[in-house]
Amino acid sequence: MMQKWSALMGVLAVVVAAGLLLSLSSCARDQELTNITIQPATEIFGATNIPVGADQGLNVQLRAIGTYAHPQITKDLTNEVAWSSNTPGLVTVNSTGLLTATGQDCGNGLVSATVTMNKSSGNIATAYMTATVVCFTGTGPTGPTLIVNFGGGSGFVISTPGGIGCASTCAAIFPTGTTVTLNATPTSPSTMVSWTSGCTTVSGNSCVVQNLTTDTTVTVVFR
Repeated sequence: MMQKWSALMGVLAVVVAAGLLLSLSSCARDQELTNITIQPATEIFGATNIPVGADQGLNVQLRAIGTYAHPQITKDLTNEVAWSSNTPGLVTVNSTGLLTATGQDCGNGLVSATVTMNKSSGNIATAYMTATVVCFTGTGPTGPTLIVNFGGGSGFVISTPGGIGCASTCAAIFPTGTTVTLNATPTSPSTMVSWTSGCTTVSGNSCVVQNLTTDTTVTVVFR
């Protein structure tokens, strides 16, 4: 009888342990990170009647918000993400998400926040926001405006020479006669790029606008 009782208790212990593991697994799934966003999504420093150098030191605090599934909840991940600016001559961002204008360049730039979604798989999530420093037009350079219109989907565009770097419709002034190359990069869930208007030539994800002499609008669609 004692042997049977011991065997029964052993089976019960295994069942309880299995239930506990399932419960822990479920809790882990409850904390699954699905995506992150940056607040604010856009920030503008300066004005057309203010020299760019006078914008130096202007700042705003960014926040990274993570969305989790099962159930859907949000958490502040500002101090957990890796912050980066693709145009440090325009704006910088520190490890706590403080965005600061450098007072050197004007135009548009992208700031990103990256975090590991799943430590076991190594998958990462990256969110973007657009930072704009308004060019001084009182005595500054003049020329035609190149407008990048976003026709749908998710992604960002960066120009060569610099001036455009954005994840939503934006514009920049270039000296007359400049040839501008716009490089588009899709971000999840989009995977493809189409330039639908305004480009002189298109090669892969790149749009080339040659000899910019008048205000021009190009349209990019992410799919």
